[in-house]
Amino acid sequence: QVQLVESGGGLVQAGGSLRISCAASGRTFRDYAMAWFRQAPGKQREFVTAITGGGSTNYAGSVKGRFTISRDNAKNTVYLQMNSLKPEDTAVYYCAARTIWVVSTRADQYNYWGQGTQVTVSS
Repeated sequence: QVQLVESGGGLVQAGGSLRISCAASGRTFRDYAMAWFRQAPGKQREFVTAITGGGSTNYAGSVKGRFTISRDNAKNTVYLQMNSLKPEDTAVYYCAARTIWVVSTRADQYNYWGQGTQVTVSS
């Protein structure tokens, strides 16, 4: 069983930056593909970014060049650095884990989910 706990959400002005974190339990964290998804009110959950155990990354087009995913396997933690934030980035951000090495952009391919952290970008 893997538990994921997100932290670091909040309110930020457009153009600002925010870093959110996801702490994971489990002794084999380095073998997990980790991802961030987000869900805005009235919209479906959407893929944001993912990272393999080895550090290879994948980004949605809407965030490429502005967001950076990283992981610290020694701390069992994955991070999402968000720069140049826009009001349309406002959403609940969810951390997800997949207990295999390879990432996916599909939410149904992830086995474990955090509770979510709210990110609000004001204009």
